[in-house]
Amino acid sequence: MSAEVEAPPKDRGSGHVPGEPGLWVFLLGDMVVFGIFFGTIMVLRGTHTEEFVSSQETLHLEWGVVNTIILLTSSLFVVIGMHLAKERNPKAPRFFLAAIVCGLMFAGVKAVEYTSLVQDDHTASVNDFYTYYFMFTGIHLGHVVLGMGALLAATRIARPTSTGTHRMAALEGIASFWHLVDLLWIMLFATLYLVR
Repeated sequence: MSAEVEAPPKDRGSGHVPGEPGLWVFLLGDMVVFGIFFGTIMVLRGTHTEEFVSSQETLHLEWGVVNTIILLTSSLFVVIGMHLAKERNPKAPRFFLAAIVCGLMFAGVKAVEYTSLVQDDHTASVNDFYTYYFMFTGIHLGHVVLGMGALLAATRIARPTSTGTHRMAALEGIASFWHLVDLLWIMLFATLYLVR
């Protein structure tokens, strides 16, 4: 029984699209949904300015900053992991694991923030700001959990002994999804915490 041999790497020139083409349908759909959210929140902010500003001031800016740093760091780990995986370096899986640890830290900080808001009676039923805050940060947190599952798969795929014609495409898809998670958080952070 012969093992499946990985095909030689394709030319990764400027025309290369990372991952599988079907993944980009999902990623673009995700961006459209969040784009609609960002547009909606800006319109509501304009019509309910005082409510939105006063609600926004109850958020913990420092925790938002910490979570931004955590996700940016996780994306750096994924980039390093990808580079090492291409070289079949045995250290590659460690960087995907480090990104998972960052994802867990992000979820932990978010749980603390949610708990604090709920304890102060700032729940999703109070007003539109909190409804959208909990809805979209919750959807994003779901993306983080899904992304951590994908990163766990990447730790296996990134091993030097891993073979298969789609090895790098799978890793690129996982990395692209994780970078989208990071990008969506940056947009959420700016929209919900910073824009006045």
